[in-house]
Amino acid sequence: MASSWRRTIGNLRSFVGNSLGGLRGGANFASWVVAGTLAYYLWVKPSQDLKREQEERAALAALDPNRYVEKRKPIPDPQETGLIYGNKNRTNNKSEQ
Repeated sequence: MASSWRRTIGNLRSFVGNSLGGLRGGANFASWVVAGTLAYYLWVKPSQDLKREQEERAALAALDPNRYVEKRKPIPDPQETGLIYGNKNRTNNKSEQ
């Protein structure tokens, strides 16, 4: 009876060890440090920087709305030069008169 719970604990330790990569000691710790560092610089830090930048823009907009300039791609202005399909052969009535 006593050996069954020891076997269960041993199986659990083996499962956890294998699921963590099967490495023991310093190599296991080093691999987790590398993985954590990569995850931080690839996912966590960029999202924190984006959030901080958005908060700074919002604070700047709240202080002086005339000073704040949103950096966005401009909306294209439709022109009468034939860029829109079906607009090539039209003439402006005001220019003909």
